[in-house]
Amino acid sequence: MVVDVLDSGVDYTHQDLVSNIWFRPDTVPQYKDDELGTFNDEHGFNSADNQSDPMDDNGHGTHCAGIIGAEGNNDEGIAGINWNVQIMPLKFLGRGGFGTTKDAIEAINYAVDRKQKGVNVRVISASWGSTQYSKALEDAIRAAGEAGILFVAAAGNDGSSNDKRPHYPSNYDLPNVISVAALDRNDQLASFSNFGTKTVHIAAPGKDILSTWLNEQYREASGTSMATPYVSGAAGLVLASEPNLTVAKLRERLLKSVDKLDNLSDKVQSGGRLNAAKALGN
Repeated sequence: MVVDVLDSGVDYTHQDLVSNIWFRPDTVPQYKDDELGTFNDEHGFNSADNQSDPMDDNGHGTHCAGIIGAEGNNDEGIAGINWNVQIMPLKFLGRGGFGTTKDAIEAINYAVDRKQKGVNVRVISASWGSTQYSKALEDAIRAAGEAGILFVAAAGNDGSSNDKRPHYPSNYDLPNVISVAALDRNDQLASFSNFGTKTVHIAAPGKDILSTWLNEQYREASGTSMATPYVSGAAGLVLASEPNLTVAKLRERLLKSVDKLDNLSDKVQSGGRLNAAKALGN
């Protein structure tokens, strides 16, 4: 079960992540792009620099990866949502945390290609966004859905309504997209979190979250960026137990198994907070 982290890359040597990082098996050919050439993609892809090495030089992607799949029961640091998962780093954000739509599309295209070549890519976790609409990006995410990949996206950190002021990619009205808002430790919508009963689907913890960082470190961070990988990790758990679940059924399962909260009834479409145990049928 492979979960892609579409971000600033991942520190794939981190002690708490190294065992759960995807490594291209010999049965899967190297990645070949008609325009970019051939890449020896051992651990994923770096579309920001058009190379195979997706090592993180920002920290953001590593933090998100730890929430999804930091190794559990290893006497190190933290435990992610999914203790046994294959994390595929897709780097399109640079050291400063900025990236282009073009590079995001190239990274998504890479994920779809790997899926078509036999890699069990089922989830893309996307903790980023802007107010700029792109039909090309929408088409790329749609293609990922048609290939059987769920796309989990951060709702954004402007404290505003995405129903009124769209935020992308979370606002693309596609059957494989889940938009995630952030909660604080008291189950209140975080002050920075975007919301919207039509365009934001679910909430998850996103304030003061401790996770992996560069150079074997750990750090607290806040944002819908942190809430998103909670949902991505839970999606991975569900797929690990039910590998033949379609994207539509997986999305439905995650949204219907939430814990309903009164204060979220007018903030997110599902009216609730992620519940991984319920999503697993426990």
